[in-house]
Amino acid sequence: MDIVLKVEGMTCGGCKASVERLLAAQPGVRHAAVNLAEGRAVVDAEDGVAPQALADAVEAAGFDARVEG
Repeated sequence: MDIVLKVEGMTCGGCKASVERLLAAQPGVRHAAVNLAEGRAVVDAEDGVAPQALADAVEAAGFDARVEG
């Protein structure tokens, strides 16, 4: 299932890569792709992964994140 997050506070490619690595390391996440220009992350996750838990992990890393949709 795809989970879409709106991520704010990313200012460079390093931020983008950090958010991708962070999301990819979460339990149940198969793949994460972040679009810096749009401020969006699309996460391919197994069923049962809580979208808000992913947003909370991004928030804990110092970015603003919310679940879209």
